Amino acid sequence: MEEDASEVRTGRMSYWYRRLLLLAVPLILSNLTQPLLSTVDAILSGHLPGPAALGGVALAGTFFNTIYWTFGFLRMATTGLVAQAHGAGEHDRLLHHFGRAFVTALLIGTAILLVRKPLISISLGLLGAGPEVHANAQIYCGIRIWSAPAALINYTVLGYLLGTQRARTALVLQAFINLVNVGFALFLVLYLHWGVAGIATATFFAEWSGCLLGLGILATSGIHFLRFRIRELTNRHTLLHLFSLNRDIFLRTLGLVAAYAWFTRTGARTGDAVLAANAVLLNFQMIAAYGLDGFANAAEALVGESVGARRQGDYRSILRAVAFSALIVAAIISLVYCVFGVQIIALFTNQQTIRALASQFLPWVILLPIVSVWSFLLDGIFIGATRGADLRDSMFISFLGFLGLSLLLGHAFGNHGLWAAMLAFMTLRGVTLAVRLPRLEKEAFALVHASI
Repeated sequence: MEEDASEVRTGRMSYWYRRLLLLAVPLILSNLTQPLLSTVDAILSGHLPGPAALGGVALAGTFFNTIYWTFGFLRMATTGLVAQAHGAGEHDRLLHHFGRAFVTALLIGTAILLVRKPLISISLGLLGAGPEVHANAQIYCGIRIWSAPAALINYTVLGYLLGTQRARTALVLQAFINLVNVGFALFLVLYLHWGVAGIATATFFAEWSGCLLGLGILATSGIHFLRFRIRELTNRHTLLHLFSLNRDIFLRTLGLVAAYAWFTRTGARTGDAVLAANAVLLNFQMIAAYGLDGFANAAEALVGESVGARRQGDYRSILRAVAFSALIVAAIISLVYCVFGVQIIALFTNQQTIRALASQFLPWVILLPIVSVWSFLLDGIFIGATRGADLRDSMFISFLGFLGLSLLLGHAFGNHGLWAAMLAFMTLRGVTLAVRLPRLEKEAFALVHASI
């Protein structure tokens, strides 16, 4: 009997590894295409004359990351809510979860356009940089800002696709966006010589093209505006729950954005060359993060499904499968950075000063994937369970720790201290969520225990 039970457990784990990989592999590929929007920008600007173009695009990239990551709840809340409705088999609830997210994205995107001039001016001023870097950032932001509604709607579309476990469709959509971006960028920068303006224009076209294609894909799945019911979209109880979840994830994301913005600003105060070198290395972390987020996104969908269906055994199997798989991939990424890091830096810029500086700080980036993988995975688990308050509190503690360490270590060890603080920040994120994991399981499956 014990051998039979062991075989059943082994079979169930094999089942969850298969499901995880079927979701995670396309999502990893899909996520890896997302940073190409900024990676292509960085590579092209890194080969323009002087460090000001690369620094300006990096500064503008921080601005847009700040804006878009701040509203990342549009993707994350949509994924968690849609995944739970999907697991419970409630298609009508799933439909209106997306409808509320879409309307919210459209309203926020429109508001950004209305306040675009003071928003760009104040934000770039706070980030700080030399006059030439600031001028290039202003050019980039002034063009790309017009695709803000499309970028935010893309978040909701991606959230729906992840929540319904349509990983391959998400991959096709992200690949399309980046193909458009690369094609336009190469043409506008290398052929028409538009410089930074060409880089921004290409990204603008890519984001709007992806938005239209994404909405078209959803229409074929039965998600179109004629099926939305105003009374259901504006249900008071549901809206209050959504507002609470969005608020908590918003505050969590604001802390994350603030940490990266502080990191960029602190590096910028050291000089344009250090700013550019850090920008190159942050692309390493961004690529690793998006790759590892494939497992986190898979965890969001699978955890959300198990919570919605009230299957606690499946939930535990998912956690084991995702933790082991993601750790292996994180170790591979760190190994690749260790062996080929200098060559990868050379792809981003042909300027020897920036290459030399980036190589000095490369060891920190090599360590980051293995350390940060736990924060990414736990984020996915808590998002799938729609535990926004836990995410908010964890980020608040981690950000305060990062802020204090960056001041202390930065003063003592310069840019090395800043990178050490970033490593500690990722560690704190993982630890503060891990200690909350037992309570999440207990509360998420309370109804299951009550019915036994």
